[in-house]
Amino acid sequence: MNITVQELTSVDKEITLKANREDLSSKFDKAYKKYQKQIQMPGFRPGNVPMGLVKKRFGKEIELEEINSYVQEVYEKEIVPEYEPVGETQMLDMSWEDGELEVKFKVGAKPDFELTDLEKVNVDKMVHDVTDEEVDEEIQRTLERQGNWKETDSKITEESRVIVDAVTVDADGKPVEGEKDEDQKIDLRQEGAKEFREKLVGKNVGDVVKMELGEGDDIDRFEIHVKKVEVMDQAELTDEFAKEQSGGQASNMDEFKSFIKSRMQEYYDQSARDMFRQDVIDALTSAHDFGIPEVMEEQILNNYVEYAKQQSGGELPPDFSFDDYKEKMRDQAKNEGKWAFINEKLQAKFDDIEIKPEDIDEFISADAARYGATLDQMKAYYAQNPSQLENLRTSIRENKVFDKLNEVVTINELSKDEFRKKREKKDKE
Repeated sequence: MNITVQELTSVDKEITLKANREDLSSKFDKAYKKYQKQIQMPGFRPGNVPMGLVKKRFGKEIELEEINSYVQEVYEKEIVPEYEPVGETQMLDMSWEDGELEVKFKVGAKPDFELTDLEKVNVDKMVHDVTDEEVDEEIQRTLERQGNWKETDSKITEESRVIVDAVTVDADGKPVEGEKDEDQKIDLRQEGAKEFREKLVGKNVGDVVKMELGEGDDIDRFEIHVKKVEVMDQAELTDEFAKEQSGGQASNMDEFKSFIKSRMQEYYDQSARDMFRQDVIDALTSAHDFGIPEVMEEQILNNYVEYAKQQSGGELPPDFSFDDYKEKMRDQAKNEGKWAFINEKLQAKFDDIEIKPEDIDEFISADAARYGATLDQMKAYYAQNPSQLENLRTSIRENKVFDKLNEVVTINELSKDEFRKKREKKDKE
Protein backbone atom coordinates (compact mmCIF):
# COMPACT_ATOMS: atom_id res chain seq x y z
CA MET A 1 0.00 0.00 0.00
CA ASN A 2 1.28 3.44 -0.93
CA ILE A 3 -0.05 6.97 -0.21
CA THR A 4 1.18 10.01 -2.12
CA VAL A 5 0.18 13.66 -1.82
CA GLN A 6 0.01 16.40 -4.45
CA GLU A 7 -0.27 19.99 -3.20
CA LEU A 8 -2.89 21.69 -5.39
CA THR A 9 -2.93 24.93 -3.38
CA SER A 10 -1.89 25.87 0.13
CA VAL A 11 -5.23 24.49 1.40
CA ASP A 12 -6.10 21.84 -1.21
CA LYS A 13 -4.46 18.45 -1.58
CA GLU A 14 -4.95 15.47 -3.86
CA ILE A 15 -4.15 12.24 -2.04
CA THR A 16 -3.64 9.04 -4.03
CA LEU A 17 -3.93 5.64 -2.43
CA LYS A 18 -2.45 2.67 -4.30
CA ALA A 19 -2.70 -0.98 -3.29
CA ASN A 20 -2.59 -4.37 -4.98
CA ARG A 21 -4.20 -7.75 -4.56
CA GLU A 22 -1.48 -8.80 -2.14
CA ASP A 23 -2.44 -5.94 0.21
CA LEU A 24 -6.06 -7.05 0.06
CA SER A 25 -5.67 -10.82 -0.06
CA SER A 26 -6.21 -11.44 3.65
CA LYS A 27 -9.45 -9.42 3.59
CA PHE A 28 -10.61 -11.25 0.48
CA ASP A 29 -9.87 -14.66 2.05
CA LYS A 30 -11.83 -13.85 5.22
CA ALA A 31 -14.73 -12.53 3.18
CA TYR A 32 -14.86 -15.59 0.93
CA LYS A 33 -14.88 -17.93 3.94
CA LYS A 34 -17.63 -15.89 5.60
CA TYR A 35 -19.84 -15.91 2.52
CA GLN A 36 -19.13 -19.58 1.77
CA LYS A 37 -20.83 -20.43 5.06
CA GLN A 38 -23.83 -18.24 4.25
CA ILE A 39 -24.44 -18.95 0.55
CA GLN A 40 -27.05 -21.54 -0.35
CA MET A 41 -27.15 -23.07 -3.82
CA PRO A 42 -29.19 -25.98 -5.24
CA GLY A 43 -27.30 -29.28 -5.05
CA PHE A 44 -25.08 -28.27 -2.15
CA ARG A 45 -25.58 -28.46 1.57
CA PRO A 46 -25.65 -25.05 3.33
CA GLY A 47 -22.09 -23.88 3.94
CA ASN A 48 -20.57 -26.44 1.56
CA VAL A 49 -20.64 -24.59 -1.76
CA PRO A 50 -17.19 -25.09 -3.36
CA MET A 51 -14.93 -22.04 -2.95
CA GLY A 52 -14.20 -21.97 -6.66
CA LEU A 53 -17.92 -21.65 -7.40
CA VAL A 54 -18.31 -18.92 -4.78
CA LYS A 55 -15.52 -16.92 -6.38
CA LYS A 56 -16.88 -17.47 -9.88
CA ARG A 57 -20.48 -16.50 -9.06
CA PHE A 58 -19.99 -13.84 -6.39
CA GLY A 59 -16.32 -12.89 -6.45
CA LYS A 60 -16.72 -9.50 -8.09
CA GLU A 61 -19.35 -8.31 -5.60
CA ILE A 62 -17.50 -9.72 -2.58
CA GLU A 63 -14.19 -8.16 -3.56
CA LEU A 64 -15.78 -4.77 -4.36
CA GLU A 65 -17.41 -4.73 -0.93
CA GLU A 66 -14.06 -5.49 0.73
CA ILE A 67 -12.27 -2.89 -1.38
CA ASN A 68 -14.74 -0.22 -0.23
CA SER A 69 -14.23 -1.34 3.35
CA TYR A 70 -10.44 -1.24 2.91
CA VAL A 71 -10.50 2.27 1.41
CA GLN A 72 -12.64 3.54 4.28
CA GLU A 73 -10.33 1.91 6.81
CA VAL A 74 -7.18 3.40 5.26
CA TYR A 75 -8.83 6.81 5.06
CA GLU A 76 -9.83 6.79 8.74
CA LYS A 77 -6.65 5.21 10.13
CA GLU A 78 -3.97 6.58 7.84
CA ILE A 79 -5.13 9.70 6.00
CA VAL A 80 -7.21 11.43 8.69
CA PRO A 81 -4.58 11.27 11.48
CA GLU A 82 -1.75 12.28 9.14
CA TYR A 83 -3.39 15.06 7.10
CA GLU A 84 -6.34 16.18 9.29
CA PRO A 85 -8.74 16.94 6.40
CA VAL A 86 -11.21 19.80 6.81
CA GLY A 87 -14.51 19.99 4.96
CA GLU A 88 -16.11 17.06 3.20
CA THR A 89 -13.42 14.99 1.47
CA GLN A 90 -14.24 14.22 -2.17
CA MET A 91 -13.41 10.89 -3.78
CA LEU A 92 -12.32 11.90 -7.26
CA ASP A 93 -11.75 8.45 -8.73
CA MET A 94 -11.44 4.79 -7.79
CA SER A 95 -10.26 2.00 -10.09
CA TRP A 96 -9.63 -1.74 -9.56
CA GLU A 97 -8.05 -3.28 -12.62
CA ASP A 98 -5.73 -6.26 -13.01
CA GLY A 99 -5.30 -6.55 -9.27
CA GLU A 100 -4.28 -2.90 -8.88
CA LEU A 101 -6.28 -0.44 -6.76
CA GLU A 102 -5.98 3.32 -7.19
CA VAL A 103 -8.09 5.86 -5.30
CA LYS A 104 -7.82 9.65 -5.54
CA PHE A 105 -9.16 11.96 -2.80
CA LYS A 106 -9.44 15.71 -2.76
CA VAL A 107 -9.03 16.99 0.78
CA GLY A 108 -8.88 20.37 2.46
CA ALA A 109 -6.19 21.55 4.84
CA LYS A 110 -6.24 24.24 7.49
CA PRO A 111 -4.84 27.55 6.22
CA ASP A 112 -1.64 28.75 7.82
CA PHE A 113 -2.10 32.31 9.12
CA GLU A 114 -1.54 34.47 12.17
CA LEU A 115 -4.23 36.50 13.88
CA THR A 116 -4.06 40.19 13.12
CA ASP A 117 -3.54 42.72 15.91
CA LEU A 118 -7.06 42.75 17.32
CA GLU A 119 -6.65 46.18 18.88
CA LYS A 120 -6.26 47.64 15.39
CA VAL A 121 -9.58 46.19 14.24
CA ASN A 122 -12.24 48.95 14.20
CA VAL A 123 -15.90 48.07 14.62
CA ASP A 124 -18.96 50.33 14.84
CA LYS A 125 -21.39 49.63 17.65
CA MET A 126 -24.84 51.10 18.15
CA VAL A 127 -25.51 52.51 21.61
CA HIS A 128 -29.06 53.62 22.33
CA ASP A 129 -30.96 54.43 25.50
CA VAL A 130 -34.71 54.27 24.98
CA THR A 131 -36.38 57.65 25.57
CA ASP A 132 -39.74 58.39 27.20
CA GLU A 133 -40.89 59.74 23.84
CA GLU A 134 -40.17 56.39 22.18
CA VAL A 135 -42.06 54.63 24.96
CA ASP A 136 -45.09 56.88 24.42
CA GLU A 137 -44.96 56.17 20.66
CA GLU A 138 -44.82 52.42 21.28
CA ILE A 139 -47.75 52.60 23.70
CA GLN A 140 -49.69 54.56 21.09
CA ARG A 141 -48.97 51.83 18.51
CA THR A 142 -50.08 49.21 21.02
CA LEU A 143 -53.35 51.06 21.62
CA GLU A 144 -53.94 51.22 17.87
CA ARG A 145 -53.12 47.55 17.34
CA GLN A 146 -55.63 46.62 20.00
CA GLY A 147 -58.24 49.09 18.70
CA ASN A 148 -60.83 48.77 15.94
CA TRP A 149 -61.54 50.56 12.70
CA LYS A 150 -64.84 52.48 12.75
CA GLU A 151 -66.72 53.73 9.70
CA THR A 152 -67.14 57.51 9.38
CA ASP A 153 -68.84 60.04 7.08
CA SER A 154 -65.87 62.41 7.32
CA LYS A 155 -63.49 63.27 4.52
CA ILE A 156 -60.43 61.09 4.02
CA THR A 157 -57.39 62.13 6.09
CA GLU A 158 -53.83 60.84 6.35
CA GLU A 159 -54.96 58.77 9.35
CA SER A 160 -57.83 57.04 7.49
CA ARG A 161 -58.26 53.56 6.20
CA VAL A 162 -60.28 53.36 2.99
CA ILE A 163 -62.13 50.48 1.37
CA VAL A 164 -62.09 50.83 -2.41
CA ASP A 165 -62.72 49.04 -5.67
CA ALA A 166 -59.70 49.35 -7.97
CA VAL A 167 -60.67 49.18 -11.65
CA THR A 168 -57.89 48.83 -14.23
CA VAL A 169 -58.33 51.13 -17.23
CA ASP A 170 -56.58 51.39 -20.58
CA ALA A 171 -54.73 54.38 -22.02
CA ASP A 172 -58.07 55.86 -23.12
CA GLY A 173 -59.48 55.60 -19.61
CA LYS A 174 -61.86 52.73 -20.44
CA PRO A 175 -62.27 49.87 -17.91
CA VAL A 176 -60.45 46.65 -18.82
CA GLU A 177 -62.89 43.75 -18.71
CA GLY A 178 -62.28 41.39 -15.77
CA GLU A 179 -59.66 43.69 -14.19
CA LYS A 180 -61.41 44.79 -11.01
CA ASP A 181 -60.21 44.29 -7.43
CA GLU A 182 -63.08 44.77 -5.03
CA ASP A 183 -63.05 45.82 -1.36
CA GLN A 184 -59.34 46.59 -1.18
CA LYS A 185 -58.28 47.98 2.21
CA ILE A 186 -55.68 50.76 2.13
CA ASP A 187 -54.24 52.07 5.39
CA LEU A 188 -53.11 55.57 4.48
CA ARG A 189 -50.88 55.76 7.56
CA GLN A 190 -48.50 53.24 6.05
CA GLU A 191 -45.33 54.39 4.29
CA GLY A 192 -46.15 52.24 1.26
CA ALA A 193 -49.45 54.08 0.77
CA LYS A 194 -47.80 57.41 -0.05
CA GLU A 195 -49.11 57.67 -3.64
CA PHE A 196 -52.64 56.72 -2.57
CA ARG A 197 -52.42 59.21 0.29
CA GLU A 198 -51.56 62.04 -2.10
CA LYS A 199 -54.54 61.27 -4.33
CA LEU A 200 -57.20 60.35 -1.76
CA VAL A 201 -56.80 62.77 1.17
CA GLY A 202 -59.78 65.18 1.15
CA LYS A 203 -62.01 62.87 -0.91
CA ASN A 204 -65.37 61.44 0.19
CA VAL A 205 -67.28 58.18 -0.07
CA GLY A 206 -68.58 57.83 -3.63
CA ASP A 207 -65.72 59.73 -5.25
CA VAL A 208 -63.84 58.19 -8.17
CA VAL A 209 -60.13 58.99 -8.38
CA LYS A 210 -57.91 58.30 -11.39
CA MET A 211 -54.39 57.05 -10.63
CA GLU A 212 -51.26 56.04 -12.49
CA LEU A 213 -48.55 53.93 -10.89
CA GLY A 214 -45.14 53.25 -12.41
CA GLU A 215 -43.40 55.01 -15.28
CA GLY A 216 -42.50 54.62 -18.94
CA ASP A 217 -43.88 51.43 -20.47
CA ASP A 218 -44.71 50.02 -17.04
CA ILE A 219 -47.53 52.41 -16.13
CA ASP A 220 -50.60 50.87 -14.47
CA ARG A 221 -53.77 52.96 -14.69
CA PHE A 222 -56.64 52.68 -12.24
CA GLU A 223 -59.90 54.18 -11.19
CA ILE A 224 -60.25 54.13 -7.41
CA HIS A 225 -63.92 53.97 -6.31
CA VAL A 226 -64.14 55.02 -2.65
CA LYS A 227 -66.69 52.82 -0.84
CA LYS A 228 -65.93 53.40 2.86
CA VAL A 229 -63.80 55.66 5.06
CA GLU A 230 -62.72 54.39 8.47
CA VAL A 231 -60.95 55.93 11.47
CA MET A 232 -59.09 54.09 14.20
CA ASP A 233 -61.01 53.79 17.46
CA GLN A 234 -58.00 52.94 19.57
CA ALA A 235 -58.08 51.00 22.83
CA GLU A 236 -58.21 52.88 26.12
CA LEU A 237 -55.12 52.94 28.32
CA THR A 238 -56.43 51.61 31.62
CA ASP A 239 -54.93 49.62 34.47
CA GLU A 240 -56.74 46.54 33.14
CA PHE A 241 -55.29 47.11 29.67
CA ALA A 242 -51.79 47.48 31.20
CA LYS A 243 -52.18 44.22 33.12
CA GLU A 244 -53.47 42.33 30.08
CA GLN A 245 -50.81 43.57 27.63
CA SER A 246 -47.95 42.92 30.07
CA GLY A 247 -49.06 39.42 30.97
CA GLY A 248 -49.64 40.49 34.54
CA GLN A 249 -46.22 42.10 34.99
CA ALA A 250 -47.72 45.61 35.25
CA SER A 251 -50.74 46.50 37.35
CA ASN A 252 -51.09 50.18 36.45
CA MET A 253 -50.11 52.66 33.74
CA ASP A 254 -46.83 53.75 35.33
CA GLU A 255 -45.69 50.16 35.69
CA PHE A 256 -46.81 49.50 32.11
CA LYS A 257 -44.56 52.31 30.84
CA SER A 258 -41.65 50.85 32.78
CA PHE A 259 -42.47 47.40 31.37
CA ILE A 260 -42.56 48.72 27.78
CA LYS A 261 -39.33 50.67 28.28
CA SER A 262 -37.57 47.60 29.65
CA ARG A 263 -38.72 45.46 26.72
CA MET A 264 -37.67 48.09 24.19
CA GLN A 265 -34.27 48.47 25.83
CA GLU A 266 -33.79 44.68 25.73
CA TYR A 267 -34.65 44.75 22.02
CA TYR A 268 -32.15 47.53 21.22
CA ASP A 269 -29.43 45.95 23.36
CA GLN A 270 -29.92 42.56 21.68
CA SER A 271 -29.99 44.18 18.24
CA ALA A 272 -26.75 46.01 19.05
CA ARG A 273 -25.12 42.75 20.17
CA ASP A 274 -26.29 40.91 17.07
CA MET A 275 -25.08 43.65 14.72
CA PHE A 276 -21.77 43.91 16.58
CA ARG A 277 -21.24 40.17 16.17
CA GLN A 278 -21.82 40.36 12.43
CA ASP A 279 -19.77 43.53 12.03
CA VAL A 280 -16.81 42.12 13.96
CA ILE A 281 -16.99 38.94 11.84
CA ASP A 282 -16.96 41.08 8.68
CA ALA A 283 -14.06 43.17 10.00
CA LEU A 284 -11.97 40.14 10.94
CA THR A 285 -12.60 38.23 7.72
CA SER A 286 -11.60 41.36 5.77
CA ALA A 287 -8.47 41.78 7.89
CA HIS A 288 -7.19 38.26 7.11
CA ASP A 289 -6.09 37.27 3.63
CA PHE A 290 -6.18 33.51 3.15
CA GLY A 291 -8.15 31.02 1.10
CA ILE A 292 -10.36 28.19 2.28
CA PRO A 293 -10.34 24.63 0.89
CA GLU A 294 -12.50 24.10 -2.19
CA VAL A 295 -14.17 21.08 -0.59
CA MET A 296 -15.18 23.23 2.38
CA GLU A 297 -16.47 26.01 0.14
CA GLU A 298 -18.55 23.50 -1.81
CA GLN A 299 -19.89 21.99 1.41
CA ILE A 300 -21.05 25.41 2.65
CA LEU A 301 -22.67 26.21 -0.70
CA ASN A 302 -24.52 22.89 -0.64
CA ASN A 303 -25.77 23.76 2.84
CA TYR A 304 -27.10 27.05 1.45
CA VAL A 305 -28.95 25.18 -1.30
CA GLU A 306 -30.43 22.78 1.25
CA TYR A 307 -31.57 25.71 3.40
CA ALA A 308 -33.18 27.38 0.35
CA LYS A 309 -34.94 24.09 -0.32
CA GLN A 310 -36.29 23.95 3.23
CA GLN A 311 -37.46 27.56 2.97
CA SER A 312 -39.38 26.61 -0.18
CA GLY A 313 -41.27 23.84 1.59
CA GLY A 314 -38.90 21.03 0.62
CA GLU A 315 -38.94 21.61 -3.15
CA LEU A 316 -36.99 24.15 -5.18
CA PRO A 317 -38.71 25.91 -8.11
CA PRO A 318 -38.38 24.10 -11.48
CA ASP A 319 -36.36 27.00 -12.91
CA PHE A 320 -33.96 27.12 -9.95
CA SER A 321 -30.37 27.36 -11.17
CA PHE A 322 -27.93 25.69 -8.79
CA ASP A 323 -24.93 27.19 -10.59
CA ASP A 324 -26.30 30.75 -10.55
CA TYR A 325 -27.35 30.49 -6.92
CA LYS A 326 -23.99 29.11 -5.81
CA GLU A 327 -22.11 31.79 -7.72
CA LYS A 328 -24.25 34.46 -6.07
CA MET A 329 -23.54 33.02 -2.62
CA ARG A 330 -19.87 32.19 -3.17
CA ASP A 331 -18.36 35.23 -1.43
CA GLN A 332 -20.59 34.66 1.59
CA ALA A 333 -19.52 31.00 1.70
CA LYS A 334 -15.84 31.98 1.58
CA ASN A 335 -16.31 34.42 4.46
CA GLU A 336 -18.18 31.82 6.48
CA GLY A 337 -15.33 29.38 5.97
CA LYS A 338 -12.73 32.03 6.85
CA TRP A 339 -14.60 32.88 10.03
CA ALA A 340 -14.58 29.20 11.09
CA PHE A 341 -10.77 29.19 11.03
CA ILE A 342 -10.46 32.65 12.61
CA ASN A 343 -12.87 31.64 15.37
CA GLU A 344 -10.79 28.54 16.06
CA LYS A 345 -7.68 30.72 16.44
CA LEU A 346 -9.53 33.13 18.71
CA GLN A 347 -10.65 30.32 21.00
CA ALA A 348 -7.05 29.18 21.26
CA LYS A 349 -5.90 32.75 21.94
CA PHE A 350 -8.51 33.32 24.65
CA ASP A 351 -7.41 30.24 26.55
CA ASP A 352 -8.84 31.55 29.80
CA ILE A 353 -12.41 31.02 28.58
CA GLU A 354 -14.17 28.72 31.01
CA ILE A 355 -17.65 27.26 30.73
CA LYS A 356 -19.17 27.04 34.18
CA PRO A 357 -22.26 25.06 35.28
CA GLU A 358 -24.13 28.32 35.80
CA ASP A 359 -23.41 29.28 32.17
CA ILE A 360 -25.10 26.08 31.02
CA ASP A 361 -28.03 26.59 33.42
CA GLU A 362 -28.53 30.14 32.11
CA PHE A 363 -28.51 28.94 28.51
CA ILE A 364 -30.93 26.09 29.25
CA SER A 365 -33.22 28.47 31.17
CA ALA A 366 -33.40 30.72 28.10
CA ASP A 367 -34.24 27.70 25.94
CA ALA A 368 -36.94 26.63 28.41
CA ALA A 369 -38.54 30.08 28.25
CA ARG A 370 -38.31 30.11 24.44
CA TYR A 371 -40.04 26.74 24.02
CA GLY A 372 -42.48 27.01 26.93
CA ALA A 373 -40.88 24.11 28.85
CA THR A 374 -39.73 23.78 32.43
CA LEU A 375 -36.06 23.92 33.37
CA ASP A 376 -36.13 20.25 34.42
CA GLN A 377 -37.68 19.25 31.08
CA MET A 378 -34.95 21.03 29.12
CA LYS A 379 -32.21 19.55 31.32
CA ALA A 380 -33.65 16.08 30.72
CA TYR A 381 -33.71 16.75 26.96
CA TYR A 382 -30.03 17.76 26.88
CA ALA A 383 -29.11 14.81 29.13
CA GLN A 384 -30.67 12.46 26.57
CA ASN A 385 -29.04 14.23 23.60
CA PRO A 386 -25.28 14.55 24.18
CA SER A 387 -24.70 16.02 20.73
CA GLN A 388 -27.14 18.85 21.47
CA LEU A 389 -25.40 19.46 24.78
CA GLU A 390 -22.09 19.77 22.94
CA ASN A 391 -23.71 22.22 20.50
CA LEU A 392 -24.90 24.20 23.52
CA ARG A 393 -21.38 24.30 24.93
CA THR A 394 -20.09 25.46 21.53
CA SER A 395 -22.64 28.30 21.49
CA ILE A 396 -21.65 29.37 25.00
CA ARG A 397 -17.97 29.31 24.05
CA GLU A 398 -18.66 31.42 20.94
CA ASN A 399 -20.61 33.94 23.03
CA LYS A 400 -17.64 34.24 25.36
CA VAL A 401 -15.33 34.80 22.37
CA PHE A 402 -17.48 37.76 21.32
CA ASP A 403 -17.45 39.06 24.89
CA LYS A 404 -13.65 39.00 24.71
CA LEU A 405 -13.63 40.73 21.33
CA ASN A 406 -15.89 43.41 22.77
CA GLU A 407 -13.09 44.16 25.24
CA VAL A 408 -10.19 43.96 22.78
CA VAL A 409 -11.14 45.47 19.42
CA THR A 410 -11.43 49.21 18.91
CA ILE A 411 -15.11 50.14 19.13
CA ASN A 412 -16.62 53.25 17.59
CA GLU A 413 -19.83 53.92 19.52
CA LEU A 414 -22.59 55.50 17.42
CA SER A 415 -26.09 56.67 18.23
CA LYS A 416 -29.02 54.85 16.68
CA ASP A 417 -29.43 57.48 13.93
CA GLU A 418 -25.69 57.73 13.23
CA PHE A 419 -25.42 53.95 13.02
CA ARG A 420 -28.43 53.71 10.67
CA LYS A 421 -27.15 56.45 8.34
CA LYS A 422 -23.69 54.91 8.17
CA ARG A 423 -25.11 51.48 7.41
CA GLU A 424 -27.41 52.85 4.71
CA LYS A 425 -24.45 54.61 3.09
CA LYS A 426 -22.42 51.39 3.20
CA ASP A 427 -25.25 49.40 1.64
CA LYS A 428 -25.51 51.87 -1.23
CA GLU A 429 -21.79 51.57 -1.90
